[in-house]
Amino acid sequence: MREESREREQMPVEYRWKLEDVYSNQDSWETDFKKVKELLQEIPAFQGRLGDSAEVLWEALHKSEDLERTADKLYVYSRMRRDEDNANHHYQVLFDRIEALSVEAGSLTAFMVPEMLTIDELRLEGFMQEKPELSLYRHYFEELLRQKEHILSTAEERILAMSADLSSATGHIFSMLNNADIRFPSIKDANGNEVELTKGRFGGFMESPNRRVRKDAFTSLYSTYSGLKNTLATTLTSSVRKDIFCARVRKYSGALEAALDQDNISPRIYQSLIDAVHDKLDYLHRYMKLRKKLLNLEELHFYDLYVPLVQEHQKQFSFEEARKIVLQGLAPLGGDYLQVVQQGLESRWVDVFENRGKTSGAYSWGSYDTHPYILMNFDGKLDDVFTLAHELGHAMHSYYSNQNQPFVYSQYSIFVAEVASTVNESLLIEHLLRNSQERREKMYLLNHYLEQFRGTVYRQTMFAEFEKLVHERVEAGEPASVEDLSRVYKDLNARYFGPEVVMDDEIRVEWARIPHFYSAFYVYKYATGFSAATALKQKILAEGQPAVDRYMRFLKSGGSDYPLNILKAAGVDLTQGEPVKEALETFGRLLAELEELAAGDA
Repeated sequence: MREESREREQMPVEYRWKLEDVYSNQDSWETDFKKVKELLQEIPAFQGRLGDSAEVLWEALHKSEDLERTADKLYVYSRMRRDEDNANHHYQVLFDRIEALSVEAGSLTAFMVPEMLTIDELRLEGFMQEKPELSLYRHYFEELLRQKEHILSTAEERILAMSADLSSATGHIFSMLNNADIRFPSIKDANGNEVELTKGRFGGFMESPNRRVRKDAFTSLYSTYSGLKNTLATTLTSSVRKDIFCARVRKYSGALEAALDQDNISPRIYQSLIDAVHDKLDYLHRYMKLRKKLLNLEELHFYDLYVPLVQEHQKQFSFEEARKIVLQGLAPLGGDYLQVVQQGLESRWVDVFENRGKTSGAYSWGSYDTHPYILMNFDGKLDDVFTLAHELGHAMHSYYSNQNQPFVYSQYSIFVAEVASTVNESLLIEHLLRNSQERREKMYLLNHYLEQFRGTVYRQTMFAEFEKLVHERVEAGEPASVEDLSRVYKDLNARYFGPEVVMDDEIRVEWARIPHFYSAFYVYKYATGFSAATALKQKILAEGQPAVDRYMRFLKSGGSDYPLNILKAAGVDLTQGEPVKEALETFGRLLAELEELAAGDA
């Protein structure tokens, strides 16, 4: 019997997010769409006048914010509707309309930043004295001045804004291929049933104790991507060339510097992460050796890397069970935090299960004028329980930022975006380990914790190094063909995973399925965020309320300061690189504990 993916309409309403909280109907969406179009007619009247007076500057910023807030809300709603089912033509059209209008908005407001930079700093200070409301923007003005040399003329900025839809084309093409068009073969599950392979089910198959199932899923998935490798190599290298073009236009030395400068981060921090991970690859090699031993395999293949080492404790969870466990794990963060989480879970902030055409993976999103939302593809695995905790971390970070910051500072930097999510995961695993009484169960949980480290610190750093190497190749004028990309990727896998893992040929094309590569130099933030979160979690558990208070201030800070400063105030200094080294040492300690427990099976 062949098990098919469910259609959207078949999903019980209690497991679907309540987007009616954003717009109750199409008419209300259209009303805001009309409002944005009207605001766009008013904005050009400010061009050439921003330096005239404090009042004019304030009014221009106020209208620009109103425009951006409303457009964000429209964009978030239509994109989330499209993500419910990427094959739904109605919401594709809705999303295309607001995306086109957003490009127009970017074009018409492009004059503002260059023009503000022409205002003399003393005059700007005088404006803030004259109209105290403008003092709200002090950090915003400081940030503009910091990046002044990379901001172009009004005409040039407008051209770049007008090209935004072209710049995002490669990512959209990949997304449609990866979420709407791609189809995988069916495979036989452990019971011999014919089951359609989907990206959502792939993780479950890779954890199957049946090695034939794991291998079939692995081979089927990558053979499908391999059939598209030339197209996907073209989309990826085109995205890389776009990154390089934008960096050069803005007078950066390279794409890496341009990407990191948005967070006021030095490329030195990026390289120090790679160096720190290289220095502790022996821990990962040791872990692979232990995995091979505990699975009793003569050869360890890539399709053997995700199966739990202790099978009898591999459990299935209902979504209701997952909710309960997550709330218990987050208890150290206090009653206010838990109350908001509970409210969100009961008020349908979460879109839970996979359906045909739904965007894969998981994310948290929303706008300043909505509560957060979470998209999941919950499959009942322990990983999915952790995904719920992870995305709730993002959601709560956004919730507290929006509640405590004005719109201009509500968006926290992407550099710290993975911290709150990983604090939640770390608290959850500590809770589960603390309440584990049986040796084999503790081994299972330690294995899971080590997998979190491997997937977030080692794997994401490998991705980050791949991005760096590919961008450097293209910047140097070297070829970046399918074979070049695949060779670089295979060499990195060999270095990171070491001699215990067979370099399966299929892994060469894994780069073809990684959506984050279309958001240049994003993934390293998972590794730095995980390291910072490990340090924060340890402080919360060791110090109690004082550390919780510092952490809550971190969640409420939004983008009101530079991310490294916000983290430092919470007790973590990433400029020194110590949190990364300490996180890797934690991995080493957990590994030693698992090795000791595993000795009882010898």
